[in-house]
Amino acid sequence: MTQLLIAASETSKVPFYIAGLVFAAWAVVLAATGLRNPTFPGDARGQRAVIAISLALAVIAVGTAILTS
Repeated sequence: MTQLLIAASETSKVPFYIAGLVFAAWAVVLAATGLRNPTFPGDARGQRAVIAISLALAVIAVGTAILTS
């Protein structure tokens, strides 16, 4: 009974798992794209977009890790 109460009181880690999976998938896509296309991401605008998306995904992953701990 005590274990059931402890398990019920813990927060779900699912948001962190989803955020981590999305972040990891983004990294794989970036690596594959960069290896196939040496000029990726192109101009400064493309570089800023990749950096902004990567930073946002990192903050979300870290944030969900903190919130679900």
